[in-house]
Amino acid sequence: MEIRKKGVDWSSLIPGVLFIIVALLSFQNPAGNLLAIVLVFALFAILKGLFDIVHSRQLKRLTGIKSWIPAVIGFLDIVVGNYFLANPVIGVAVLPFVFAIWFTLSSLLSFATLDIARAVSTACYWFFFIINLLCLAVGVILLFNPLSSALTLSFMVGCYFLLFGLSRVVYAFRAA
Repeated sequence: MEIRKKGVDWSSLIPGVLFIIVALLSFQNPAGNLLAIVLVFALFAILKGLFDIVHSRQLKRLTGIKSWIPAVIGFLDIVVGNYFLANPVIGVAVLPFVFAIWFTLSSLLSFATLDIARAVSTACYWFFFIINLLCLAVGVILLFNPLSSALTLSFMVGCYFLLFGLSRVVYAFRAA
């Protein structure tokens, strides 16, 4: 299967750039207010979910392969984001666990779509493989050390969003 380049995939580039910006902001003030982090990341979870759903439709158009995984991830992101917006105090308490599960599941499910990256190029495949592996490591660290992750949550989330944003930006130029 060969994928033709037609330009920039804006539905990957826009969230990629937004996630990179959010990552850089989280690095600037890691001791900042957790409540603000909950609200900001709730909004970005909803945005990511919407873009993942759109992206799942574009995968079919670009590759001929129907993939339900991005749509499922997108739906779960929207649910988590809405819950955090409605219950920000509870969000602060469960934030380390929710992000750990979210990062871990998102990374594991992304491994299932690596065949699409392989169709683009071997370099693209290895880039996404390494990004998914790093994101999985962040998720596991958050999952098994919730107290530490609560204290360093801004940095850990920033790392994940930076890696996710970079992968979206690369995808935007490789698969468009």
